[in-house]
Amino acid sequence: MKKILLCLFLALGLVGGASASEGGAHWDKFPEDKATDLAALQNGAKLFVNYCLNCHAASYMRYNRLRDIGLTEDQIKKNLMFATDKVGDTMKVTLDPKQAKDWFGATPPDLTVIARSRAGAGGSGADYLYTYLRTYYRDETKATGWNNLVFPSVGMPHVLWELQGQRAARFVEEKDPHDPAKTVHRFDGFEQLTPGKLTPLQYDEAVGDLVAFLQWMGEPAAGQRVRLGVWVLIFLGLFTVIAWRLNAAYWKDVK
Repeated sequence: MKKILLCLFLALGLVGGASASEGGAHWDKFPEDKATDLAALQNGAKLFVNYCLNCHAASYMRYNRLRDIGLTEDQIKKNLMFATDKVGDTMKVTLDPKQAKDWFGATPPDLTVIARSRAGAGGSGADYLYTYLRTYYRDETKATGWNNLVFPSVGMPHVLWELQGQRAARFVEEKDPHDPAKTVHRFDGFEQLTPGKLTPLQYDEAVGDLVAFLQWMGEPAAGQRVRLGVWVLIFLGLFTVIAWRLNAAYWKDVK
């Protein structure tokens, strides 16, 4: 029951996170090189299955599609399939959506296109997720004990806290530049309270891998499309030169 509650808080946080980012914390740039790094995508798939797939479905993605990121069917079956025994099935969860809605008023969102749906003025959806998962801090005034810089008063706890450890956020009071009679709280860095299983650099790398996989799920054929597009442009360039020379040869004797 505790695990279900935790996952549903996560769901509610992801639903509202994008709108809360407007005018909030600056979004960090997602490391784009991970989007085509097979090792990063494979690690992201592992993190997704272990930390997200308990409650969040990816119902438009089939397990056997993970072969596109270099995994064999045997690897998929042995390491990534916990909710089904058919490699051709979609990534669904056993949590009953109707029960979730009856209990908490909302169902966990499907994450197949979560990265594409979270783009905003602050950057791409990948930028949002990359920043969001790296800016959690302890806040005992909240029901979950957690808060987030990108989405203040977020309703979801930090599900990756064992990897990152627990942190506190430092804020300093300053006069509001628009109204000197008021004060505002400016973020002044994090303080590590307890260590995580990963170093800060390793955690950032892990989050980058997870976000890369979430982004890949939204459009698995994106890499293939880009590679094909390069060849199409090369062909069009060569064909333009050939057409230009043919045109010159045809019209040279026409008076």
